[in-house]
Amino acid sequence: MNSTPSTSRRVLAVVWTGLFAFVLAVGIAGLWSVLLASNLATSPAVPWSVAVMGLLLWLMWQYLGGRWGPKSTSEARHRLLRATPLPGPVLGWALAAGGLSIVALIGYWIVLFRLIKQQGNVLPNFSTYPPLTVALVLIMASLVAAVAEESGFRGYFQGTLEQVLRSPLAIVISSLVIAPGHAMTQGFLLPTMLWYFFVDMMFGGLAYLTKSIVPSVVVHAVGIFVFFTLVWPQDPQRTLVWDTGADVWFWLNAAQALIFTVLAILAFRRLARITRDRRTTQAGGLLSTPTV
Repeated sequence: MNSTPSTSRRVLAVVWTGLFAFVLAVGIAGLWSVLLASNLATSPAVPWSVAVMGLLLWLMWQYLGGRWGPKSTSEARHRLLRATPLPGPVLGWALAAGGLSIVALIGYWIVLFRLIKQQGNVLPNFSTYPPLTVALVLIMASLVAAVAEESGFRGYFQGTLEQVLRSPLAIVISSLVIAPGHAMTQGFLLPTMLWYFFVDMMFGGLAYLTKSIVPSVVVHAVGIFVFFTLVWPQDPQRTLVWDTGADVWFWLNAAQALIFTVLAILAFRRLARITRDRRTTQAGGLLSTPTV
């Protein structure tokens, strides 16, 4: 008799957390854009928007992690954020798997741009701003995207989905729900959207295997910073192989994508083995604990 209400509550929880994750990611990005635009228009030599956004991100992280009221939701917020500290070997292999994936994804991104004409990311012209302002802005931009998306999607939303669905399906659904957010800046070009889908699947896999968003936040932030500084600025100069032919760099980037995909898969397998062994050891320890 209680199955229907229970199922309804679970469905509502999934829908609510999905909407919350999407609004959080888009809202935080929009707020940062407004602050940055105001800062660059009024006092570009003083990057006050970075300090303000850093404080807001810290407050958001604290609240989503269960700090402050209402007390009735504190424990649930802490559980949903999944910002769990990890032991050294787990964190190390998670960062290795994510880092290798980023290198592979850079290769795929460049190859796609050489094969298919795309819009790409439209970056502001920072050439007229002080170098310190530019550096701090890029760092904060990377943190904003990483903290907001990982907290909402890999923490709250995917964690809720994993309670009612098999984990692979939870990762796929979470990656699909975030897709419109990517399309708002990238357009709905299928190859680009497919690339972002695999990026989100990678982050979801890290969160699932480690039961923590800590490694995905780090990898996400570093990855975006690398794209901001080394990859996206070069996109307008990339030529289609159908127009100029496949040069050495095209084949090097293709090899980079394939080789680092294999290395990333091996690192993920190692991470899965370590986390599985750790859970087995913990479960054995609980079973062997004498009761009073």
